[in-house]
Amino acid sequence: MKKHSARVAPLSACNSPVLTLTKVEGEERPRDSPGPAEAQAPAGAEAGGRGSRRCWTCSRAQLKKVFWGVAVVLCVCASWAGSTQLAKQTFRKFDAPFTLTWFATNWNFLFFPLYYAGHVCKSAEKQSVKQRYRECCRFFGDNGLTLKVFFTKAAPFGVLWTLTNYLYLHAIKKINTTDVSVLFCCNKAFVFLLSWIVLRDRFMGVRIVAAILAIAGIVMMTYADGFHSHSVIGIALVVGSASMSALYKVLFKLLLGSAKFGEAALFLSILGVFNILFITCIPVILYFTKVEYWSSFADIPWGNLCGFSVLLLTFNIVLNFGIAVTYPTLMSLGIVLSVPVNAVVDHYTSQIVFNGVRVIAIIIIGLGFLLLLLPEEWDVWLIKLLTRLKVRKKEEAVEGGADLGSGPQSKNRRGRPSFAR
Repeated sequence: MKKHSARVAPLSACNSPVLTLTKVEGEERPRDSPGPAEAQAPAGAEAGGRGSRRCWTCSRAQLKKVFWGVAVVLCVCASWAGSTQLAKQTFRKFDAPFTLTWFATNWNFLFFPLYYAGHVCKSAEKQSVKQRYRECCRFFGDNGLTLKVFFTKAAPFGVLWTLTNYLYLHAIKKINTTDVSVLFCCNKAFVFLLSWIVLRDRFMGVRIVAAILAIAGIVMMTYADGFHSHSVIGIALVVGSASMSALYKVLFKLLLGSAKFGEAALFLSILGVFNILFITCIPVILYFTKVEYWSSFADIPWGNLCGFSVLLLTFNIVLNFGIAVTYPTLMSLGIVLSVPVNAVVDHYTSQIVFNGVRVIAIIIIGLGFLLLLLPEEWDVWLIKLLTRLKVRKKEEAVEGGADLGSGPQSKNRRGRPSFAR
């Protein structure tokens, strides 16, 4: 995959192409008329050697991509679970979820500078910051990033980003991190439903089943705690966060399409600028109305706030730009793998009860998430695989029958006495 031509959508972990082997070219036939078998053997061996070398090169490239995929999965899992746990600890000292959301979103401004630093280090044709900025601004249209484009194509996504993170963090205050992380996995089901309705994406029965499983898991998770008001509010907040995330992804695809790496980095930096310019007033209002109040700035756990922001920034960087080194499906696995990590931490640090209903709900939502990772052509590939297995089994049966048929004849030949002297 060429880095310059790759296109991504910010905060998206879409279904990805499945690992496929590259075809190895067949042996080259000589242009001259066929000669003796002795003359053809070296040519065939040489062509076979070239084919095997190419196959080995393809295998090494794919193994490298899988290796990077494992590293990306671990990074996504660690950053997502770590940010969730650190947010939970932060609220014990600093009860201000919206202020924490605002503070962490400001760090989005670093996306484009970090991307440009990578461009300078890796690209053969280096451009100035101004040139690179102008080239990435073409993503917004021929006129680039105008004031009208800023308010019509960037500001709505800034609001959705803030709502997604605020609802998620507010839910962490109400319920345990295990329930929050597993319920947020339902956003992939919501993305499918919205894409099917709004974008007219292809209907897939298996994804409808996954969406049903996600909804059933939400209901079971609510039932696990006995429909207490605290639990119901927390679950509603997570579902709202997952819905905002799904709306963000679908609207991005509808209004802006797909973006190259530089364009995605610029877009996310613009969201940070929007947050600084227009959202800053809200934490100030919440402070003076004592909705989110702290006695002095010295009491703010700056280490926790900066740690949470760094982990969230790392998560978004890896999730958006990890496609350059591995498969998007592997990146998505990191999100669902954060659930057991949070469960282990909650088991030792909180009073969570893993009753049968909660465990079944977690499994159902996780299964639905994995079903949504299946590519669109999964049924075609499954049929091809079953057909190949069936053909291979028939060939083995025919070979076995041929061996059995030739067995008695060879035995009779060996049993006949020879009268030749």
